[in-house]
Amino acid sequence: MPSIARPADLFDRTTAWRDLADLASTDRPGLRLAVVTGRRRHGKSYLLRRLARATDGLYHQARELDRPLALREFAIDVAAHLDLDPEALRFDDWETAFRVALGLRRGRTPRRTAGAPLLVIDELPYLLVHSPEIPSVLQLLYDEAQDTPDLPATTLVLCGSALSVMRDLLTGARPLRGRAQVELTLHPFDYRTSRAYWDIADPQVAFHVDAILGGTPGYRQLVTAPPPDTVDGLEEWLARQVLNPAGALFNEKSFLLREDPRNLDRSVYHSVLQAVADGNHSPAAIGTAVGRDYNTLKHPLGVLESTGFLTRVDDVLTRRRPLYYVADPIVRFAQVIIDPHRATLEERDPHGAWHAATDAYSSQVVGPHLEHLARVWTARYSGSRWGTSLGVVGPAVVNDPRERRQHEVDVVGLEQGRRPYDETARVVVLGEVKSTNRRRTATDLRRLEHLRDVLSTSGRRAGDANLALFSRSGFDESLMDEAAHRDDVHLVTLDDLYLDHDG
Repeated sequence: MPSIARPADLFDRTTAWRDLADLASTDRPGLRLAVVTGRRRHGKSYLLRRLARATDGLYHQARELDRPLALREFAIDVAAHLDLDPEALRFDDWETAFRVALGLRRGRTPRRTAGAPLLVIDELPYLLVHSPEIPSVLQLLYDEAQDTPDLPATTLVLCGSALSVMRDLLTGARPLRGRAQVELTLHPFDYRTSRAYWDIADPQVAFHVDAILGGTPGYRQLVTAPPPDTVDGLEEWLARQVLNPAGALFNEKSFLLREDPRNLDRSVYHSVLQAVADGNHSPAAIGTAVGRDYNTLKHPLGVLESTGFLTRVDDVLTRRRPLYYVADPIVRFAQVIIDPHRATLEERDPHGAWHAATDAYSSQVVGPHLEHLARVWTARYSGSRWGTSLGVVGPAVVNDPRERRQHEVDVVGLEQGRRPYDETARVVVLGEVKSTNRRRTATDLRRLEHLRDVLSTSGRRAGDANLALFSRSGFDESLMDEAAHRDDVHLVTLDDLYLDHDG
């Protein structure tokens, strides 16, 4: 089969399209399997509908129906694809349904020409609720197809938003384990791609929109007006969109939490999410905030991580208990801004709620998000300014024996090819991030110099580490003058995070 042309209306997703198109266009006989997952509104359905359209494939989106109605809906889609009377096609079981859809007869007889060359089952977890046998049925068809050498090339794509359910399909002794040629997770856009997608000119506006909504492409269709041209219009835009009880984004967090069946004990999960959103990132701090010890927290932390609501970040320098962050900006924004001020917002006083939440927004939304962007920029976009290629980038805690305290370092970059915790790895960059309205001064630089000395004294290869100061409000003249005469000091503004330049 010739290569499949990329749709003109598909924004980004270049790698995802290539992976799926390569699988669907191969001429090798047999049945091939792809498993696609990703959070709600990340564009999975949009992508797969276009793949089906480009290959004359069959796309079926499952719904929350009971088994007979689900089979009926599938039969209607199969009939439409095969140009049959929908009333003439009925399925009593999923094996028959999939055989007809794919044109697979029982036994070793060749495939019928009427079957679809590509079948997409979107939102598969809805079907698994009442039909848990589906993976075993698909295993049967897959293995049967491998024993049919003259079977034309056929592709099956399974897709779903419930991350834990989709990941479980291919683990342990599950029927489909080891059978998927493509396992694809569709992530949100990163902050630069998101800015281009929203077509935002001002980096300050782009930063706030990303801090609030993240890189979920589907949210652009849920707002009734584009983001403002300047930050002066941000409050009014939020009042009419995200903080509006009638808006689609106001209760998005609740919909997201309900989409994964593992999130059953919602009171516990909401408490953990709130604790993390409040700035408690270590298991000990989270446990103190919710009144639980670490052992009883392991399960809810694991569930929230596997379902994509928490991101686990390990210390780059030292093996210690990990740090947890709210993965989805809209969930964090809801925890910090919407939920505490829900009554005021439901009284249609968004400006009053916003003013009351200003400090929390600055410390619990803007601050952590700028730290995240600084790490992403350092790892992906900072170019050759460090004098060598970077490998692992992340946060770290530095023990200071002389001062008998620990220092948190927002950005630590190790030399390329070294693993985290490697005590012999060269520390290439140490960075500190501040999102306050105050300009950064030489005092901030002295702190980083001190941390570099502490690491060097402890035996780390950090003596020539670059020092990076990240600021949303700029730097005073004294610091800029000093940095201009030093090759090891880098001052990074918000504009720099969004600019394409090297060094």
